[in-house]
Amino acid sequence: MATATRTVEEVCACAKQGSRELATTTTQAKDAALARLADLLGERTGEILEANAADLADERAVGLTDALRDRLALNEERVTSMAAGVRDIAALPDPVGEVIEERTLASGLRMKKVRVPLGVIGVVYEARPNVTVDCAALTLKSGNAIVLRGSSYAARSNGVLATVVREAVAEAGLPEGSVELLDGGDRAELAELATAEGLVDLLIPRGGEALKEALKSVATVPVMYAAAGNCHVYVHEDADLEMARAVAYNAKVQRPGVCNAAETLLVNARVAERFLPEVLADLRDAGVELVGDERARAAASETPVGAATEGDWDTEYLGMKMAVGVVDSLQDAIAHVNRHGTGHSEAILTSSDDAAEGFTEGVDAAVVYVNASTRFTDGFEFGIGAEIGNSTQKLHARGPIGLRELTTFKYVVHGDGQVRS
Repeated sequence: MATATRTVEEVCACAKQGSRELATTTTQAKDAALARLADLLGERTGEILEANAADLADERAVGLTDALRDRLALNEERVTSMAAGVRDIAALPDPVGEVIEERTLASGLRMKKVRVPLGVIGVVYEARPNVTVDCAALTLKSGNAIVLRGSSYAARSNGVLATVVREAVAEAGLPEGSVELLDGGDRAELAELATAEGLVDLLIPRGGEALKEALKSVATVPVMYAAAGNCHVYVHEDADLEMARAVAYNAKVQRPGVCNAAETLLVNARVAERFLPEVLADLRDAGVELVGDERARAAASETPVGAATEGDWDTEYLGMKMAVGVVDSLQDAIAHVNRHGTGHSEAILTSSDDAAEGFTEGVDAAVVYVNASTRFTDGFEFGIGAEIGNSTQKLHARGPIGLRELTTFKYVVHGDGQVRS
C-alpha cells in the first residue's frame, strides 16, 4: 500500500493523469510553482528541521554510518541551498517544445523533431531528503509527473518536503498528481512501482548496487540507473605532485558519502615513493582508513596502510576509507579503472597532453577529468541545475540527469495533402 487509502497502482494512475496535463502546461505556470516552492521552503524551515530531527533520532537511523547520517541530516544552510536550487532550475530554459531539428523532406513534408516530456518518472532513493525537492523541481520544469519513493528512515523529512511541494503545485494551479510520494516502508511497494507498466514511463533508482540488483530482478518498466560511483584518481608520472595531493585529498575527504567521491587512488610507480608519504599522511590525519597493495604499503613511510583485499578495489565505501594502488603505466591505470570502476567519474593528474588524451579516450566512464577532482560531477556544477541522479549507463542519458535528459522527442510533420505512392 502506498498510503492508508491508496494502492501503488492508484498513486501511479493519479500521476499519469497529472502528467497529461503537465505536458501542455506553460513555462510561466511551472516557473510560478517553483518560485512558490522556493518561498515555502524558507517559510517552513522550522517544520522541516523538526521532522528531520525526529528522523535522525528514530531507531531506524541509529545503525546508519556517519556518512549516511550526514546524507540524511538537514540544517538551515541545506534548506536554504535547496530553495536556491529550485530558483536555479526555474531560471533554466524550458526544454519542452524545443525544436531539435527542422527540415523539408523530398516529398515536400515539413518535419520538426520536438522535445516532449517522458510522462511519469518514478525515483527511488535512500538517505538524502533534499532529493525529494530536487527531483520534484526538475520533473515539474520538464513537464513530467513524479512518484517519489524514499527511505523509511527519512519518512518524516520526505513527508514534510513533499507536502510543501504539493502546496506550491496547488497554489500555482498545476494538476493534482504532479508530485506523489510513496511511504517507502514496504519492499513489495518497490516491486509494484517497478512493474507499473502503462503508468510509469521511467524508473530512476538512486542507490547502491544492492538496490540496482533488486530492481533488475523485477522491473518491467524502463529503468535508468543512477548507480554506484566507484571513482578513481590516477597520478601519472609527470603530474604536478602538489596539485595531485590537493586533488586526491579533496576527491576523498570533501564529502565522502556521495557517489562522486574517490574510492581508489592509483599512483604511477615512478613517483610513488615521492608522492605517497605526504598524501597518505594527509588522508590519515583527516580520518581516512587506508588499505593498499604491497607497493603502496611499502611506499607509505610511517603512515599505516592495511592490506587491500580483492574486494576493496570493487567497493564504493561511501565513507572515510580508501584503497591505494601502484601501477607501472598509464595503460595499467586505464585497465584497472575499466576493470573495477562503475562508469561514473574518473580523474588523471598529468602535465602531458598525450597522457591526458590517452586516459580520456581509454577510460569508459560518464565523466573523465584531467587535473581536477571527481567531486565536480554534479548538475549544479555543470550548469544544468540539480540532477535527478548521475547515470552510469549509455542509453538514453549518461552523466548528470538534468532537464533535457528527462525528455524524449516526437516528430511533428506538416503536409499539403501528400499521399505516398
